[in-house]
Amino acid sequence: MSLRHPDRDQIRIESVLSALGSPVRLGVVRVLDAGGEHNCGSVLNVLGVTAKSTMTHHWRVLRDSGVIWQHPSGRENLLSLRREDLDARYPGLLDAILAGALSDEAAGSTGAPSGSGS
Repeated sequence: MSLRHPDRDQIRIESVLSALGSPVRLGVVRVLDAGGEHNCGSVLNVLGVTAKSTMTHHWRVLRDSGVIWQHPSGRENLLSLRREDLDARYPGLLDAILAGALSDEAAGSTGAPSGSGS
């Protein structure tokens, strides 16, 4: 099975931001930011996700946007963050997004806009 990955120069900011706009996909990137390759199951375990079927969509969005590498290895897929490519295309973007996610988590952010009355 050959999976499509955009070349570095084909990565587009709107695709990256859209991919990282999902809390689940942002969580995946936070896990992968530790470095190295991770099998899909280990990422799911860290995130506490049990619905493997919905993750297929998330892997595809992250892969097609140029955020992750995904390649088969035996009976599983291995994932890794395309940090070098993302840093080359958009210096500081990934660091800022990950720092913001960490800050939101520390502040107990629910994702609701402040003053929304909800």
